[in-house]
Amino acid sequence: MERRVAIYPGTFDPITYGHIDVVNRATKLFSKVIIVVARNTSKNPLFSADERLAMVEEIFKKNKRVDVHCFDGLLVAYAKRKKATVIIRGLRAVSDFEYEFQMALTNRKMEQSVDTVFLVPHERYTYLNSSIVREVARLGGDVSDFVPESVQRHLTAKVQSTSKKKL
Repeated sequence: MERRVAIYPGTFDPITYGHIDVVNRATKLFSKVIIVVARNTSKNPLFSADERLAMVEEIFKKNKRVDVHCFDGLLVAYAKRKKATVIIRGLRAVSDFEYEFQMALTNRKMEQSVDTVFLVPHERYTYLNSSIVREVARLGGDVSDFVPESVQRHLTAKVQSTSKKKL
């Protein structure tokens, strides 16, 4: 079997069941999936890159087909260094498509050897994103249907420590 490596980039602030579903789908299609946690992001993440990396590593620690790395820079250049031929992007709704389509075309223009594959998570996760999870947690809501228990613990601790700093 030909070894095909895919990269799944994101902020993962925090990683959700939707992200996990996309990774699990990708591992059925590719020999190796490298989850790339964005280090330098304009999104002003709640968790540091190292904290996000640790949460993602914890979830996939038993999956030999998944590697987790942090990265800052041009994704297609990173993909080429890792010998990845595919960038995985999750699409939850039609509203995601326009931006993702533009990024896919830009990446293809910069590096023709790297394709973009869009994966749709299970329909039970299509409404879910990290911003919603952070907001529900910040307001004291139950996020157990959105993230694994290990992520929920990190999220609860982070929200509590952040709210104490504001007092």
